[in-house]
Amino acid sequence: MNPFDQVCALLPPELRRRAQGLHPLMARRVEEIRLRAGRSPTVTVGADELPLPGEGVVTLRDLELTMEIATRASAHAALERVRQGYFTFRGGHRIGLCGSVWTEGGEVRNLRCLSSLNIRVAHAVPGCGTTLLPELLREGSFVSTLLVSPPGGGKTTLLRDLTRLLSDGVCAPPVRVGLADERGEVAALWDGIAQFDVGERTDVLEGCPKAQGLMMLLRGMNPQVLCCDEITDPADLTALEQCSSCGVKLLSTVHGEGVEDLCRKPLYRTLLSRGLFERAVVLCRRSEPGYRVEVLSW
Repeated sequence: MNPFDQVCALLPPELRRRAQGLHPLMARRVEEIRLRAGRSPTVTVGADELPLPGEGVVTLRDLELTMEIATRASAHAALERVRQGYFTFRGGHRIGLCGSVWTEGGEVRNLRCLSSLNIRVAHAVPGCGTTLLPELLREGSFVSTLLVSPPGGGKTTLLRDLTRLLSDGVCAPPVRVGLADERGEVAALWDGIAQFDVGERTDVLEGCPKAQGLMMLLRGMNPQVLCCDEITDPADLTALEQCSSCGVKLLSTVHGEGVEDLCRKPLYRTLLSRGLFERAVVLCRRSEPGYRVEVLSW
């Protein structure tokens, strides 16, 4: 089943029918399906948000049914992830949630009533990192690299493929890779088996906070390269620094428009100043080859 059909399988029957009414070429390009109560369902294709074919608006019951299907009727088991504002399901796809929040003791406990869902379609693009990888090598060995782009810019897709290429020894000798897949979007484990190809020599730790996951992988799996998606917390920096001091190379992603943009943000300015990464790959969809590589020197 292709990624779009996997996502369509989550939808209630009428919305599923409308989504499957898209032209196949358009369906392959869909990045998100957006469901807002009282509004027409839409899909995101590149920078455009387009209505699904057909008539009618999304109902609260549509939102509830979608979550019941995604969680296999066990929303309680998914509560910890729901508290984070999203839920990752089989295939690495992710549902973002909005609605009325119930808080207790200053912490989000649950969503009392859903108002909208954003279903992000996970796309694997094997080979998308092949031409890039040689630019991330020095004397045949990988150097620590940061992947930079705004949300939806393809960072996770590229991270996945570079992980595979490093692990399988494409363009360079194969290495042991540890992947801290906190949100389950990179490898998308299902019953312990990665749904996406992340390489023969890759060990995956899913669902664990990145900082803890990186240290667990470092201590237990003897990696040569450690990978993680979306550095967002000072604890992540501390863990990355400890891993780097042990001689492990790093591959990670951050949200940003470029290195200059990162320097304006305290967390990332600190990250760059510590000299943990030697290369930055800035993704830019609207130009060829779709990225630029910058040498980081501090």
